[in-house]
Formats: sequence, structure tokens, C-alpha cells
Amino acid sequence: MSRIGNKSISLPEKVSVKVDDAGNVSVDGPKGKLSYTLPECISLKVEGNEVILERPSDHRVHKALHGTARSLVSNMVEGVSKGFVKELEIIGVGFRAAVKGKALDLSLGKSHPILHPIPEGITVSVDKNTNVKVEGIDKQLVGQMAAEIRGYYPPEPYKGKGVRYVGEYVRRKAGKSVK
Repeated sequence: MSRIGNKSISLPEKVSVKVDDAGNVSVDGPKGKLSYTLPECISLKVEGNEVILERPSDHRVHKALHGTARSLVSNMVEGVSKGFVKELEIIGVGFRAAVKGKALDLSLGKSHPILHPIPEGITVSVDKNTNVKVEGIDKQLVGQMAAEIRGYYPPEPYKGKGVRYVGEYVRRKAGKSVK
């Protein structure tokens, strides 16, 4: 088991964490507000500029929930202070993207354009018709949105066409060879 749960979370300036008796945690910051309900066995204390999560015992389930809860609260603190960004690039002739109202319009070589709805709390911007930037304060929502966009046309290994994360390595394969 990891020891991540034992680490304290340091709070940046202008970020406040509140917890009630039912285990509802709310994190306020300059970028917005997020909330999360702690598992029943995990408790949270705010001491000065640090947040500490505690578990009742060293039982395997308590250790797992301790680490998970600590990571989720840490991501909430980082999200309301800095935010999260995922960048995608579209590679292929005629492949492009555009933001149209509350939807992302993707032309990925299919017979029809793909209109992907943009959820509340997420900002999508397109640069040069091929670079898509997904931003938001909720790490899970940003990652899910980026994964769904990538899922429409994952990069293929022969020509390298498709939607990929910026900096993602796609292993290329040789095509058919004539003997």
C-alpha cells in the first residue's frame, strides 16, 4: 500500500477548505468551488495552512480509501488554485475542429461532422483548426472530455493520423512490402 494518504496537503493563498460533520468537503479558490463527500472511515482536519486526512486503522480498505481521498482533495485544491489543462492535436489531411456554441465540431474524415457537447465548467479552445485545448478546475472532467475527443479517432500506427495528446508518442509500423 502506498503512503500517499499520510502526506499533508499545503494550501496556497486564497484557497479555503471547509468540512462539515457529514464528511462533505468544500474547497473554495480563485478559479471556483468544488465539493466532495469523504468516505465514512476517513476524517479531515484543517490546521493552519495544511490539510490532514486520517484513517481509523491500518486495515487494507482504510489504507486504500485514505490514499484515494487524499489524492482527490489534493486535486481539488490544485484545481481551484491553478486549474487543469489537456492539449490535443489533430493530425490528418482535412481533419479539423471548431467550437460552435456549446459544442465542439470535429471533422475527422467520417461522412458526417461529430458534434461533441461541452459540459458545464469546461472551457474548450481551438487554435489553427488542429490544436484543441481543454481547461477546467475538475481534473476528472477535463481528463474525461479529452479522452472522449481522442476516442473518436485514436492515432493509428501506419500513417499517424488521428487525435492525440500533445507530446504523445505513437509507435509507427511499416506498411505492406512488395516482394
